Amino acid sequence: MPAYHLAFKAMGSPCELHLQGPDAPEVQRVAASVIADIQRLERRYSRYRDDSLTSAINRVAAVGGRCEVDAETAALLDYANTCYRESDGLFDITSGVLRHAWRFEPPGVPEPEAITALLDRVGWDKLVWERPCLGFSRPGMEIDFGGIGKEYAADRAAALCWDAGIRSGLINLGGDVRVIGPLPDGSPWRIGIRDPERPETLLGGVLMTGGALATSGDYERFVCIHGRRYGHLLDPRTGWPVQGLVSVSVIAASCVVAGSLSTIAMLKGRDGIAWLRSLDVPHLWIDAEGERGGSGVFAELLKAQD
Repeated sequence: MPAYHLAFKAMGSPCELHLQGPDAPEVQRVAASVIADIQRLERRYSRYRDDSLTSAINRVAAVGGRCEVDAETAALLDYANTCYRESDGLFDITSGVLRHAWRFEPPGVPEPEAITALLDRVGWDKLVWERPCLGFSRPGMEIDFGGIGKEYAADRAAALCWDAGIRSGLINLGGDVRVIGPLPDGSPWRIGIRDPERPETLLGGVLMTGGALATSGDYERFVCIHGRRYGHLLDPRTGWPVQGLVSVSVIAASCVVAGSLSTIAMLKGRDGIAWLRSLDVPHLWIDAEGERGGSGVFAELLKAQD
């Protein structure tokens, strides 16, 4: 069966498609439509683009205004609301405003007063979300779909492939992976898991025939100052980097769920370990001291290393 492989960059990350189907030109057409959709989502939800929908909403937020959003954006806001409630306020798409204090380049720790001054502009509970209207109770707030946008794009890409008749494929958007069925010979895909202590190497691989795998971590973006590690994941309640875990991977039916679970676990610090166990999802955690643990296929991966 013809295979189509394409590496590209989107959403600030290296991405790749592996699609297989009986009709090579049709597979290439599907791949082109998938990439076009990923680029569409990047144009809509990137906070780095002045012409994005996110930037347009944030211009309304800057003056404490109110706006209507389309159905796709409303669905993302609904999901963000669910994540906020299920995480007891840790997963908060308004917390991005804290990056005005935490710049990481050059390395430095902001003054506590600078963080405290921003906290008044953080909090999903300070928004007024009544479909399709989104209101901001305080001027200067911002929203950022970065915590769910790439995962949503991976799920949409898988759905587009499935609707087009693709029954074997793998979509990797910067480490957020969605699998569409097994390989044509029925064997599973092997997904490599990066070692956060040595990012150029792999801990090993897990075998998947469907579903999604997502990883959250701060091992690619952190600074050490006076012996203390500061990662880029910030607690929206305090404005300071969370401590405890450096990487969490989760397998779930969809990428957006796998991604939000891994992010929430990171935000919970070491409490995230017990939280993931309570959810009974396959997961892998690695803490700042190099200790590791997990369940499901990840437990098998760790056992193979012993």
